[in-house]
Amino acid sequence: MGTGPTLITSVQRAFRLLEAVSAHETGAPAKRLAREAGLPPATAYHLLRTLVHDGYLRKLEDGGFVLGERLHALRADGRGQALLNRVRPTLAALRDELSAAVYLTFYEDGEIRVAEIADGPRAPRVDLWVGFEDAGHATALGKSVLRQLDDAARRDYLSRHALNDLTPRTITTAPELLRRIDSSPVAPVVTDLEEYALGTVCAALPVYSGDTLGSLGVSLPADRLPRLGEVRARLIPTADRITRNLSLTI
Repeated sequence: MGTGPTLITSVQRAFRLLEAVSAHETGAPAKRLAREAGLPPATAYHLLRTLVHDGYLRKLEDGGFVLGERLHALRADGRGQALLNRVRPTLAALRDELSAAVYLTFYEDGEIRVAEIADGPRAPRVDLWVGFEDAGHATALGKSVLRQLDDAARRDYLSRHALNDLTPRTITTAPELLRRIDSSPVAPVVTDLEEYALGTVCAALPVYSGDTLGSLGVSLPADRLPRLGEVRARLIPTADRITRNLSLTI
């Protein structure tokens, strides 16, 4: 068996280098990082090259090293999961109270993305046969986001997404879609009345995570449409609670 460093030793050395780099926001050269991490220069150079290649570090033009995008993404993902953990009990409580699947979406990088779904045997989710990114015009969750956007952001979104005919009830022209969104009779809630999937109606309204716009919604069998008033009455305070929890500083 060879006498080289074990895999665990290599990982420990890499972490020591990452810790050293994190102490220098504007970057530090390899020799200084090797010294601060207590590593031989050759070992430090090898690990630094590997960490740069994998995106955990970034090498600056002056030869210094700073934390890379992959680490920043991991930090952001961890913060996002911590925020979702705050609101999952609230989503589950709404699901159980209404016996309806509950959805939380966010508008990120110009797309409407599902962040969480609370469903169960008595509250099955709608069959997501078309992704929400391509069906914002046909879902209450998507229309809720569109309702909050300014005119320029609406035009941008609609220019990048075809208003495909998903059911006979789907609205497929931008002027009519925006007219109905802006004149929702149950505002601030907006609805999808079998526009995404026949036999299913949905209701949604806005939530925020700091400055990030999102929407909270529920889906129901179409024969429960007369309960929309009850749904609206529960959605509004729940959305306020979720916005407060998502906007607290971690």
